[in-house]
Amino acid sequence: MVPPEHEEYEEDEIDLLALGTTVFRGKREILRNSGIVAVGSLILSLLVSNTYTAKTTILPPEQGGGGTAAAMLASLGPLAGGLAGGVKDKSAVFVAMLKSERVEDDLIKRFGLAQVFDQKIPSKIRAALEKKTSITADKKDGIISIEVTLKDPVLAAKLANAYVEDLNGLTKTLAISEASQRRLFFENQLNLVKEKLGKSEFDLEQLQSKTGLIQVYPHEKEIAEANAKLRAEIAAREIQLSAMQVSVTERNPEYQRIQNELTSLKAQLRGANPGEAMNSDKPGKSLDYIMRFRDVKFDEAVMELLFKQYEAAKIDEAKDYPLIQVLDKAAVPDYKSGPKRALIVILSSMGAFFLSILWVFIRAGLEKTKADPERAERLVQFKNALRWRT
Repeated sequence: MVPPEHEEYEEDEIDLLALGTTVFRGKREILRNSGIVAVGSLILSLLVSNTYTAKTTILPPEQGGGGTAAAMLASLGPLAGGLAGGVKDKSAVFVAMLKSERVEDDLIKRFGLAQVFDQKIPSKIRAALEKKTSITADKKDGIISIEVTLKDPVLAAKLANAYVEDLNGLTKTLAISEASQRRLFFENQLNLVKEKLGKSEFDLEQLQSKTGLIQVYPHEKEIAEANAKLRAEIAAREIQLSAMQVSVTERNPEYQRIQNELTSLKAQLRGANPGEAMNSDKPGKSLDYIMRFRDVKFDEAVMELLFKQYEAAKIDEAKDYPLIQVLDKAAVPDYKSGPKRALIVILSSMGAFFLSILWVFIRAGLEKTKADPERAERLVQFKNALRWRT
């Protein structure tokens, strides 16, 4: 009598032989299907036009360690390390800028990509460009890679290099650093003060033209001028504090120092008694002239102080300006990057091969089921269950 374990072994061996027999019985069909798919995939891949990939790489943009921005970060103590790293590592920011619609729209217009992609809707043109472009930043060294894949190798190289050109232009127009934001803030304040100064000078000239020669009192004029300069110092400190609030808190030592200076200047203004220059014993025209004169001197002093802050911010911006260095400029590719015809044929043939084997097994199983009355009945019930209508 054969032990049970030997019977199980023999059954397994018979099953394996049956599987092998089934495969070999359908070998012609398997090979035929695989061959047909291989030839078909080869023909289709030959019909697809070659594509070429142009690649340019740029070094991670870094900003100078000097300037007011670095000084403000250093004054934050333990927080400086994290903030300084945020200022220094701009790879993610520049990748986002490269992928912006502003850059894409400029490239679409410059190179006529609507005709290249045969699209008229702007959103679809941008989508086509994004599909053909890959912009990534290496996580370790931060190097930014720009790859453009097109049928035209010359256009692919031009587009890849144009991305870098647009990035350079965009960094010059956007305030992406703390120094740039301060420069823009002081520039706006300067424009406001210029308008105010022009109005003050116009009012003074109008007063002189209407009243003619006005008697000038030197002492009162000196007091008005000193008062205007003191008020200008106060206004300049207030504007400087507003500019610093972009990047620091009220606990910052530099912020507190300027705050103390502002408090001291206000105290000086209260103790200066500017009303001395406006004594009632002076003629009305002279008092009006002194007031207009004080307004002009005030605006002039504010403008002078703001201009110094503006120039300092411009210097810091130049130091903090992100220098974009091209590591590898995109050259016209001389070898296609796609389609990978050999890989297409191999994968298609393998897929057809295994699917054909699966079909051979399924067909053999169905034939075996039909030969067994009980299984045939179950198969009929299964087919009936698949119907929508019973």
